[in-house]
Amino acid sequence: MKFDVIILAGGLGTRLASVVNDVPKPMAPVAGKPFLDHILCALPLEHINSIILSVGHKSNKVIEYYEKFYKNIPIIYSIEEEPLGTGGGIGLAMNHVTQDSALILNGDTFFDVNFEEFWRTHQESNTPITLALKQMQFPDRYGTVLMEKNTLVKFQEKQENLSTGLINGGSYWVSKDIIELLPKSEKYSFEKDFLEVSVSKKHLGGYISDGLFIDIGIPEDYERAQQIFA
Repeated sequence: MKFDVIILAGGLGTRLASVVNDVPKPMAPVAGKPFLDHILCALPLEHINSIILSVGHKSNKVIEYYEKFYKNIPIIYSIEEEPLGTGGGIGLAMNHVTQDSALILNGDTFFDVNFEEFWRTHQESNTPITLALKQMQFPDRYGTVLMEKNTLVKFQEKQENLSTGLINGGSYWVSKDIIELLPKSEKYSFEKDFLEVSVSKKHLGGYISDGLFIDIGIPEDYERAQQIFA
Protein backbone atom coordinates (compact mmCIF):
# COMPACT_ATOMS: atom_id res chain seq x y z
CA MET A 1 0.00 0.00 0.00
CA LYS A 2 1.17 3.51 -0.87
CA PHE A 3 -0.29 6.74 0.46
CA ASP A 4 0.54 10.45 0.54
CA VAL A 5 1.19 12.39 3.76
CA ILE A 6 0.07 15.99 4.30
CA ILE A 7 1.68 17.85 7.20
CA LEU A 8 0.36 21.27 8.23
CA ALA A 9 3.63 23.13 8.71
CA GLY A 10 2.60 26.77 8.49
CA GLY A 11 1.77 27.46 12.16
CA LEU A 12 2.43 30.97 13.47
CA GLY A 13 3.33 29.83 16.99
CA THR A 14 1.74 32.87 18.62
CA ARG A 15 1.79 31.36 22.12
CA LEU A 16 5.38 30.20 21.60
CA ALA A 17 6.65 33.64 20.60
CA SER A 18 8.44 34.05 23.92
CA VAL A 19 10.71 31.08 23.12
CA VAL A 20 10.59 30.71 19.32
CA ASN A 21 9.89 33.61 16.99
CA ASP A 22 12.14 33.29 13.95
CA VAL A 23 10.74 30.05 12.43
CA PRO A 24 7.28 28.49 11.86
CA LYS A 25 6.13 26.48 14.88
CA PRO A 26 6.86 23.01 13.38
CA MET A 27 10.47 24.14 12.81
CA ALA A 28 10.96 25.03 16.50
CA PRO A 29 14.13 23.28 17.71
CA VAL A 30 13.41 20.28 19.93
CA ALA A 31 16.36 18.24 21.26
CA GLY A 32 18.69 19.59 18.61
CA LYS A 33 16.52 19.38 15.48
CA PRO A 34 13.24 20.79 14.15
CA PHE A 35 10.11 19.37 15.80
CA LEU A 36 8.95 18.40 12.29
CA ASP A 37 11.92 16.02 12.05
CA HIS A 38 10.60 13.99 14.99
CA ILE A 39 7.22 13.69 13.23
CA LEU A 40 8.80 12.60 9.92
CA CYS A 41 11.09 10.12 11.64
CA ALA A 42 8.11 8.24 13.15
CA LEU A 43 6.33 7.69 9.80
CA PRO A 44 6.19 4.31 8.00
CA LEU A 45 8.40 5.63 5.21
CA GLU A 46 8.33 2.46 3.10
CA HIS A 47 4.62 3.04 2.37
CA ILE A 48 4.79 6.75 1.59
CA ASN A 49 4.48 8.00 -1.98
CA SER A 50 5.12 11.69 -1.27
CA ILE A 51 5.26 14.11 1.64
CA ILE A 52 3.18 17.24 1.08
CA LEU A 53 4.18 20.09 3.39
CA SER A 54 1.49 22.73 3.74
CA VAL A 55 3.44 25.92 4.38
CA GLY A 56 2.75 29.63 4.64
CA HIS A 57 4.27 31.70 7.44
CA LYS A 58 8.06 31.88 6.86
CA SER A 59 7.78 29.01 4.37
CA ASN A 60 11.33 29.70 3.14
CA LYS A 61 12.67 28.34 6.45
CA VAL A 62 11.00 24.98 5.80
CA ILE A 63 11.93 24.84 2.11
CA GLU A 64 15.58 25.73 2.73
CA TYR A 65 15.90 23.06 5.40
CA TYR A 66 14.18 20.10 3.67
CA GLU A 67 14.62 21.01 -0.02
CA LYS A 68 13.19 18.32 -2.35
CA PHE A 69 13.48 14.99 -0.51
CA TYR A 70 13.24 13.40 2.92
CA LYS A 71 15.15 10.09 2.93
CA ASN A 72 14.50 9.63 -0.81
CA ILE A 73 10.79 10.44 -0.54
CA PRO A 74 9.76 13.42 -2.70
CA ILE A 75 8.63 16.54 -0.84
CA ILE A 76 5.95 18.71 -2.42
CA TYR A 77 5.31 22.20 -1.01
CA SER A 78 1.72 23.41 -0.91
CA ILE A 79 2.25 27.14 -0.36
CA GLU A 80 -0.43 29.44 1.06
CA GLU A 81 0.04 32.98 -0.21
CA GLU A 82 -2.14 34.17 2.68
CA PRO A 83 -3.32 32.30 5.81
CA LEU A 84 -6.18 29.95 4.81
CA GLY A 85 -6.85 28.30 8.17
CA THR A 86 -6.37 24.57 8.71
CA GLY A 87 -9.22 23.74 6.33
CA GLY A 88 -8.05 25.94 3.49
CA GLY A 89 -4.52 24.60 3.93
CA ILE A 90 -5.74 20.99 3.74
CA GLY A 91 -7.98 21.75 0.74
CA LEU A 92 -5.04 23.26 -1.15
CA ALA A 93 -2.71 20.38 -0.22
CA MET A 94 -5.28 17.73 -1.26
CA ASN A 95 -4.79 18.89 -4.85
CA HIS A 96 -1.35 17.24 -4.71
CA VAL A 97 -2.63 13.85 -3.49
CA THR A 98 -2.33 11.17 -6.18
CA GLN A 99 -2.95 8.02 -4.10
CA ASP A 100 -6.35 6.70 -2.97
CA SER A 101 -5.77 7.82 0.61
CA ALA A 102 -3.74 10.31 2.58
CA LEU A 103 -2.55 10.72 6.14
CA ILE A 104 -2.96 14.29 7.45
CA LEU A 105 -0.90 15.42 10.45
CA ASN A 106 -0.59 18.63 12.45
CA GLY A 107 2.98 19.89 12.33
CA ASP A 108 2.94 21.06 15.95
CA THR A 109 1.73 17.82 17.57
CA PHE A 110 3.47 14.47 17.87
CA PHE A 111 1.16 11.49 18.30
CA ASP A 112 2.85 8.10 18.41
CA VAL A 113 0.11 5.99 16.84
CA ASN A 114 0.35 2.53 15.28
CA PHE A 115 -0.24 3.64 11.68
CA GLU A 116 -1.07 0.11 10.49
CA GLU A 117 -3.80 -0.32 13.13
CA PHE A 118 -5.01 3.22 12.42
CA TRP A 119 -5.24 2.37 8.70
CA ARG A 120 -7.16 -0.87 9.37
CA THR A 121 -9.64 1.00 11.56
CA HIS A 122 -10.11 3.54 8.76
CA GLN A 123 -10.81 0.74 6.26
CA GLU A 124 -13.28 -0.99 8.59
CA SER A 125 -15.08 2.22 9.59
CA ASN A 126 -16.11 2.79 5.97
CA THR A 127 -16.07 6.57 6.57
CA PRO A 128 -14.29 9.16 4.39
CA ILE A 129 -12.20 10.29 7.37
CA THR A 130 -10.94 8.65 10.57
CA LEU A 131 -9.53 10.63 13.48
CA ALA A 132 -6.83 9.39 15.85
CA LEU A 133 -8.06 10.05 19.39
CA LYS A 134 -6.24 10.18 22.72
CA GLN A 135 -7.78 9.41 26.11
CA MET A 136 -6.49 12.38 28.09
CA GLN A 137 -6.49 12.98 31.85
CA PHE A 138 -7.82 16.47 32.73
CA PRO A 139 -8.25 17.63 29.11
CA ASP A 140 -9.02 21.25 30.11
CA ARG A 141 -7.10 22.70 27.14
CA TYR A 142 -9.02 20.68 24.57
CA GLY A 143 -12.51 20.05 23.38
CA THR A 144 -13.50 16.38 23.68
CA VAL A 145 -15.40 13.93 21.46
CA LEU A 146 -17.98 11.23 22.10
CA MET A 147 -17.88 7.99 20.14
CA GLU A 148 -20.30 5.09 19.67
CA LYS A 149 -18.68 1.91 18.37
CA ASN A 150 -16.11 3.35 15.93
CA THR A 151 -18.08 6.41 14.84
CA LEU A 152 -17.87 9.92 16.29
CA VAL A 153 -21.24 11.24 17.37
CA LYS A 154 -20.50 14.55 19.11
CA PHE A 155 -17.87 17.24 19.69
CA GLN A 156 -17.94 18.92 23.09
CA GLU A 157 -16.53 22.33 23.97
CA LYS A 158 -13.69 22.66 26.49
CA GLN A 159 -14.92 21.87 29.99
CA GLU A 160 -13.22 22.74 33.25
CA ASN A 161 -12.69 20.04 35.87
CA LEU A 162 -13.30 17.17 33.44
CA SER A 163 -11.26 14.26 34.83
CA THR A 164 -10.83 12.41 31.52
CA GLY A 165 -11.97 12.62 27.90
CA LEU A 166 -11.19 11.66 24.32
CA ILE A 167 -9.44 14.44 22.41
CA ASN A 168 -8.73 14.88 18.70
CA GLY A 169 -5.03 14.04 18.30
CA GLY A 170 -4.64 15.96 15.03
CA SER A 171 -3.93 12.86 12.88
CA TYR A 172 -6.40 11.85 10.16
CA TRP A 173 -6.69 9.12 7.55
CA VAL A 174 -8.72 10.44 4.64
CA SER A 175 -9.91 9.01 1.36
CA LYS A 176 -8.85 11.00 -1.68
CA ASP A 177 -12.48 11.77 -2.59
CA ILE A 178 -12.90 13.73 0.66
CA ILE A 179 -12.07 16.74 -1.50
CA GLU A 180 -15.68 16.56 -2.77
CA LEU A 181 -16.98 16.98 0.79
CA LEU A 182 -14.77 19.89 1.86
CA PRO A 183 -16.31 23.39 1.99
CA LYS A 184 -15.88 25.36 -1.22
CA SER A 185 -14.64 28.47 0.58
CA GLU A 186 -10.87 28.96 0.47
CA LYS A 187 -10.43 30.01 4.10
CA TYR A 188 -11.90 27.97 6.97
CA SER A 189 -11.15 25.85 10.03
CA PHE A 190 -10.92 22.12 9.33
CA GLU A 191 -11.96 21.36 12.90
CA LYS A 192 -14.85 23.82 13.36
CA ASP A 193 -16.21 24.23 9.83
CA PHE A 194 -15.72 20.71 8.53
CA LEU A 195 -15.34 18.08 11.28
CA GLU A 196 -17.99 19.51 13.59
CA VAL A 197 -20.41 19.79 10.67
CA SER A 198 -19.62 16.26 9.39
CA VAL A 199 -20.18 14.52 12.72
CA SER A 200 -23.97 14.62 12.36
CA LYS A 201 -23.68 12.95 8.95
CA LYS A 202 -21.78 9.99 10.48
CA HIS A 203 -18.83 10.77 8.22
CA LEU A 204 -16.20 10.46 10.97
CA GLY A 205 -14.59 7.28 12.23
CA GLY A 206 -12.43 7.16 15.35
CA TYR A 207 -9.31 5.25 16.36
CA ILE A 208 -8.14 5.42 20.00
CA SER A 209 -4.41 5.28 20.67
CA ASP A 210 -2.60 5.35 23.99
CA GLY A 211 0.67 6.42 22.34
CA LEU A 212 2.70 9.44 23.41
CA PHE A 213 0.89 12.69 22.59
CA ILE A 214 2.54 16.09 22.84
CA ASP A 215 1.38 19.45 21.51
CA ILE A 216 4.16 22.06 21.52
CA GLY A 217 1.71 24.95 21.25
CA ILE A 218 2.43 26.37 24.71
CA PRO A 219 5.83 27.04 26.33
CA GLU A 220 5.50 24.46 29.14
CA ASP A 221 4.75 21.62 26.70
CA TYR A 222 7.49 22.85 24.39
CA GLU A 223 9.88 22.46 27.33
CA ARG A 224 8.44 19.02 28.10
CA ALA A 225 9.12 17.99 24.49
CA GLN A 226 12.79 18.88 24.95
CA GLN A 227 12.99 16.37 27.81
CA ILE A 228 11.02 13.63 26.04
CA PHE A 229 12.96 13.72 22.77
CA ALA A 230 16.35 14.16 24.41
